Amino acid sequence: MTGSADRPPVRIVHIGLGAFHRAHQVWFTQHGDPEWGVAAFSGRSARLAETLTAQDCRYTLVERGPEFDAHHRMSSLVAAYGADRQDVLDRLVAGPEVAVVTLTITEAGYADPAAPRRLVQALDARRRSGAGPIAVVPCDNVLANGARARSALLDQADGDLAGWIDEHVSFVDTVSDRITPATTADDVARLAALGVEDRAPVVTEPFAEWVLAGEFPAGRPAWERAGAVFTDDIRPFERRKLRLLNGAHLLLALAGLARGHGTVADAMTDPVLTEHVEQYWAVASRGVPEADEYVRQLRTRFTNGRIRHALAQIALDAENKLRERVVPLVRDLLADGADPGPALRVVDAWLVHTGQNTDSLDRLAPGWAADPRIHHDGRCRS
Repeated sequence: MTGSADRPPVRIVHIGLGAFHRAHQVWFTQHGDPEWGVAAFSGRSARLAETLTAQDCRYTLVERGPEFDAHHRMSSLVAAYGADRQDVLDRLVAGPEVAVVTLTITEAGYADPAAPRRLVQALDARRRSGAGPIAVVPCDNVLANGARARSALLDQADGDLAGWIDEHVSFVDTVSDRITPATTADDVARLAALGVEDRAPVVTEPFAEWVLAGEFPAGRPAWERAGAVFTDDIRPFERRKLRLLNGAHLLLALAGLARGHGTVADAMTDPVLTEHVEQYWAVASRGVPEADEYVRQLRTRFTNGRIRHALAQIALDAENKLRERVVPLVRDLLADGADPGPALRVVDAWLVHTGQNTDSLDRLAPGWAADPRIHHDGRCRS
């Protein structure tokens, strides 16, 4: 697909069209290398794709800081499709001009075969077209997300296709960081009051980080011009993001909802919760490079009351999130002989939030339900 006179050609295909993708990967592409266009496919509903298509896929990105907004007109997203347009996905991925496929399918998406199956079919079309190698770049909050994506795809591929994927598809590990709450009707109305008619804006914080580790055999945008970091070792960045930001978010969401709060900023006004978050950060910072500076930034980001990041949104699929963000931390603390209590508060808040008892701990980690280091008298040792 070639671009129009004022739009770049499609060279990136994305699966998982949503607010975070448009606030993060599209933002890095437009600010780093605007000659690369993005075509995105929704995970389920076609409604957002239809709304974007009706406005030529242009939208407003609002960077909402503590005091004022900055507006960006986004144009690197050049096409949007519903999940039912497998024919278009196959055609685009089969084209030699497409060099990168990015994914935001969430933690649960790796357990659901639907999303990997869509991409496997598209990669088979590329194999048959002879278009050559391609990079798959997952941007979800899971450890070793490149390896996770590779495993999910190979599970869906037959022998010949699996061999081709193994030889021709690279999988890039990433850490993607930008707090992006769901867009609300009020966000649309605010722009309308400024004379901007946009039915699909994105509101996000000023902070943005993207760390990538892996090969791009067919080329890539110069994302580093927008601040992306390329590294040979993603693990320190994974640990910092998943434990310090995402783990603390879960604590605030699960415990904050129980205390009547609605957003992250609201929860951070609660002295009980802020004390628990500080204690959590103290143990979660162990072995994390530059943890003090990152936590300092998190305090500012979490208390930005103009970003209404709903605790209910963060609490969705909490069980899978706990396995990625908190269970490894608890295991490390126990192995080091350190007190896991501040981290176990997140687990205890999950039990209360879901109305479960400690028998359910084995769903998070086998053996925890009988481990006295984990719980006592029906509660986690927090």
